Amino acid sequence: MIQCQCGLNQETEKYLNKYCHILNDMIKGMEEARLKDSISYNFIVQMIPHHLAAIEMSENLLPYCPIPALGDIAEGIITEQTKSIADMLAIEDNCEMCKNAPCELNQFQGKINQIKRLMFCQMRQACADNDISCNFMREMIPHHMGAVRMSKTTLQYRICPGLVSILEDIITSQEKGIHQMRKLILQNC
Repeated sequence: MIQCQCGLNQETEKYLNKYCHILNDMIKGMEEARLKDSISYNFIVQMIPHHLAAIEMSENLLPYCPIPALGDIAEGIITEQTKSIADMLAIEDNCEMCKNAPCELNQFQGKINQIKRLMFCQMRQACADNDISCNFMREMIPHHMGAVRMSKTTLQYRICPGLVSILEDIITSQEKGIHQMRKLILQNC
C-alpha cells in the first residue's frame, strides 16, 4: 500500500498504521455513501468522510510534527474542515430537495468516481520514509487535490444555492494548503 517502507522506525510505523486505518475508513465511507437523486446531496455525503479523514490525518501528524508552519496547516485543516462538515450538515436536508435528472446524476458520479480513484491511488502510493512531516504532506496533497477537483466538478451542475459558498471555501482553502505544503516539501524533504 504505502511505498518506500524499508527501514522505518517504530514511531513512523505507528504513524503509518494509523494513516492506513484512516485512509481505509475514508475510502469505505466515500464508496458506501448512500446516493440519491440530488447532486448536491451526493456531494455532501461523499465529502463528509473525506473531511473527517483530513481531520484525523492532521490529528495523527501533530504529535510528531517539528515544523511549526506544518503544524499550523494541520491545525487549520482541523478547524476549517470541522466547520465545513457542520455547514454541510446544516444544509443537507434542503440540498436533498434539489433534484437532478438521471443523465446528469450519472455524468456527475462518473466524474466523481474518476477523481476518487485517482485520489485513492495517489494516497495509497504516497512514498513513506522516517520523516513523518514529509509523509503527511505527500499524503495530504493528493487528498486536498481530490477535494478541489470534486468541488470544481460539482460547481458545473445545478446544485442547491447553499452549497455554492461551501464549495468555493473548499477550493480556496485547499488550493492554499496545497501551495503551502508544496513549498514546505521543497524546503524540508
